[in-house]
Amino acid sequence: MTIAPAPQPRDLDAEQMRDIERFEIAIDQYLKGEISEDVFRVMRLNNGIYGQRQGGTNQMVRIKLPAGTITPEQLDLMGRLSTEFSRGWGHITTRQNIQFHFVELTRIPALLRELAAVGLTSREACGDTVRNVMACHLAGACPYEKIDVTPWAEAVFRHFVRNPLGQRLPRKFKVNFSGCSTDCGQAMFNDVGVVAVSRTNDDGSVEQGFRVYIAGGLGATPHPALALEDFTTREDLLPTIEAVLRVFEQTGNRDNKLRARLKWVVDQLGIDEVRRRVIKIRHTLPASSTWPGGIPPEVVAAGDAPAGKAGEATAVGQGVAVTLRSSDPYTRWEQTSVIRGAGNGSVSAVAYAALGDITAAQFTSLASIQRELGADVRLSNRQNVVFRGLREDQLATLYARLEAIGMARPGAELARDVVACPGADTCNIAVTQSRGLAKAIGEQLEEEGLAEVGGVRINISGCTNSCGQHHASDIGFFGAERRANGRAIPGYQMLLGGFVGDEQIHFGQKALRLPAKNAPVAAARVIRRFAEERKAGEPFQEWLSRSGGASKVAEGLRDLDEIPTPDEAPDFYVDFDETSPFAVTVTESECAT
Repeated sequence: MTIAPAPQPRDLDAEQMRDIERFEIAIDQYLKGEISEDVFRVMRLNNGIYGQRQGGTNQMVRIKLPAGTITPEQLDLMGRLSTEFSRGWGHITTRQNIQFHFVELTRIPALLRELAAVGLTSREACGDTVRNVMACHLAGACPYEKIDVTPWAEAVFRHFVRNPLGQRLPRKFKVNFSGCSTDCGQAMFNDVGVVAVSRTNDDGSVEQGFRVYIAGGLGATPHPALALEDFTTREDLLPTIEAVLRVFEQTGNRDNKLRARLKWVVDQLGIDEVRRRVIKIRHTLPASSTWPGGIPPEVVAAGDAPAGKAGEATAVGQGVAVTLRSSDPYTRWEQTSVIRGAGNGSVSAVAYAALGDITAAQFTSLASIQRELGADVRLSNRQNVVFRGLREDQLATLYARLEAIGMARPGAELARDVVACPGADTCNIAVTQSRGLAKAIGEQLEEEGLAEVGGVRINISGCTNSCGQHHASDIGFFGAERRANGRAIPGYQMLLGGFVGDEQIHFGQKALRLPAKNAPVAAARVIRRFAEERKAGEPFQEWLSRSGGASKVAEGLRDLDEIPTPDEAPDFYVDFDETSPFAVTVTESECAT
């Protein structure tokens, strides 16, 4: 048995070309003043294009990669786009997209045509639409999965892209798949989170299907996703997702975007009423001219059988106990980055992309490696690149190739793998430079010998909106303005104890507020305590609870909330990666979670 191949590039079709042509015309009309800003903004966002805080015609282009799948041809293109249209590198997002910044507005149609030529699109990667459909980066290669959810994510993407139902929703709508309850795909904080499960029928047969969770979300007010029903059949999955979307389209708050997500519909109507409406609409969908019932053709063509399990399987998911036991560089990479145990005999390995950034040269090299090894490649929600379908005898070659391009450092599930949103580097609503803090935390951990502590995740957002998913990590930070000595300073709220897995989610609890320049030391202190005090294999959440919780751990950090005067420490009044005094510059939200 061999691993299922990644979906082939999507066809460049007439509809996609018409999209690009319409947008090209709209850009010209907008620049001539023939289309208002408000009208153009909707068109721009629905085409996956965000404005940047730099203003003018600087734009960010977000490219959708359903289930995080990417081919060598597409990786090659990313390398070319990053130099021809952007600043020499691209960024993997926490939702398995790739973003390019500082793209000139008038050049975007040319970029979109390049994407179309390799079967990619930015359509509905932004705006009040159905966003990129995510899936666990190990889908189809995981020893624990019940179903390979890759073709299901592809089917959902194809069903909703350009679907009239999803073009002007009250707010964005996010769909996520996990192949098992471990929930590496993070289904538990999405509008629709799908987890593959099985049930035993009355005749003793075992049936594979799904458990659908709805109305999860992060943002300033996080909500856990709630189960819609105990078991959803494979034939009913797409109708169920469409029914949820229809309920949201009908009942979402169109007057207040701050309360427009599906989580607020549940808050207003109650989960029982939302369930009733979803099931009722699903019951009537067979009368629809576009009824999506039955097994989708994408699933029929690719198959969705699980990879199976053979031998001792590598543990996966948040909180896994990763321990480095060797001084040999290759062995250290193998101990942290290789996942074994799939019944198809293949192995997977993680290429570490610091801060989710990949240079043009790295994109090109990754494409060459993928071709050489015949691997399936996915992007992960921790902003790394995962090679799957490998043979054991290919691991040494992969390591050598990754080492040559600076992506072989042990990173998976180690403290150095810090996740951050773009922050005030480019985002209109970010308060702080989250990327700068992420880099500073990484440097602090390296300096103190803590970068390779396993089983602890750090996530950072530049504001409360949680694009960096700070609520769901062991240690989370979100940017906030502080005031001291009559001046504004960059600051962060520290949270501890976030967790997603086992079909549950726990949001991090507030520990304390900190000046930005002391946040790296705070993170290092917590990680050092965890490393020194935890029992063998003890997860961060259990250690935190045993230590008295977030507020108790924060007591040992209070000295870090002391802010010196500008004369004593002028750098406290300047954000990371900046040279001028800190000032909050926030404009209208376009991309808040």
